[in-house]
Amino acid sequence: MKLYFVTGACSLSPHIVLQELGVPYELARVDFKTKRTSDGQDFLAVNPKGAVAALQLDDGEVVTEGPAIIQYLADLKPEAKLAPANGTLARVRLQEWLNFISSELHAGVGPLFNPAVPEAAKEIAKAKLFKKLDVVEKTLAKQDYLLGEFSVADAFLFTILSWMPHFSIDLAGWPSTAAFVERIGARPSVAAARAAEDKIPKFE
Repeated sequence: MKLYFVTGACSLSPHIVLQELGVPYELARVDFKTKRTSDGQDFLAVNPKGAVAALQLDDGEVVTEGPAIIQYLADLKPEAKLAPANGTLARVRLQEWLNFISSELHAGVGPLFNPAVPEAAKEIAKAKLFKKLDVVEKTLAKQDYLLGEFSVADAFLFTILSWMPHFSIDLAGWPSTAAFVERIGARPSVAAARAAEDKIPKFE
């Protein structure tokens, strides 16, 4: 398998999952500006959507969209228990969280990335985002992980929350969420994923 990534982007969550599972994989860095990869490919030929993450399987098939990728990976090694079994209510709960993180948190920070968005609009976006963080905080105040035990949803949530300092959002106002970021950030899989990405040459 080959994971196409951009440092600090959504591709970090499947990379963490790959490290948690201990399965072999390759890495290719993507240049968002040119859509070229570190191994000389046209990334748009790999993923016409133009976004990371993208996971190329050994048979050449490409899986895109982070929540789909991390569920696919978890199902490769069900014994690792990074996702509940398909067909169970617990799996539906996982998918609830993955959809919430995608539609409310990930999409919620979209305006904050855009320098063309007026500051007043960004403040409105932050207010909406803070209400969603309240939902996360309520869960993490009761348990260490979104489903009670570490799962792929936690890798995804950690990735999105790691962006908050870039927007001058201090998670101290959500103490259980801040503790969650520290807890996940201390996992060996996170350090290993970041170290592996650092080894791939950056674009000039």
